[in-house]
Amino acid sequence: MARDVIAALTEALGRALIADRRRLGVAESCTGGGLSYRLTELPGSSDWFDRGFVTYSNVAKTSLLGVPEGVIAMHGAVSAEVAEAMARGVLDRAPVDLSVAITGIAGPSGACPGKPVGTVFIAVAAQGHLGCRRHWFAGDRGAVRRQSIEHALRALLDLQEVFKNA
Repeated sequence: MARDVIAALTEALGRALIADRRRLGVAESCTGGGLSYRLTELPGSSDWFDRGFVTYSNVAKTSLLGVPEGVIAMHGAVSAEVAEAMARGVLDRAPVDLSVAITGIAGPSGACPGKPVGTVFIAVAAQGHLGCRRHWFAGDRGAVRRQSIEHALRALLDLQEVFKNA
């Protein structure tokens, strides 16, 4: 049986965060807490993981993370603008050094023009850095959620490398 990619990425991220003495917070929508679950499966994750916000509804995004209602109305909950606002919201509301936010359409419903099922935005943020990527993942709801978690972990590892090379 192949090694669990998400577990391997989580272990690598945990080692990097401990080595750099950084703490992480996450904001999740379409993954429904799945990333936080996977992070906390790793023993010792309390040394580097502070908290996760599950903001599935637009009201939760606004009230818990400070995502402006106008941004959601203009761009939709599944957008780079909302993902970036979610990631910034974590930094503003938690004692963390970096954050990741995931918002998307896991399916099977929820698609809209220009945003088919599998559309996911993943944003990472840290002091002085904010980036977001749009992804199109194939498969059923579970596959979209797993791919979202995997790519969020990869984005965090890439962000750690940015700081090491700065």
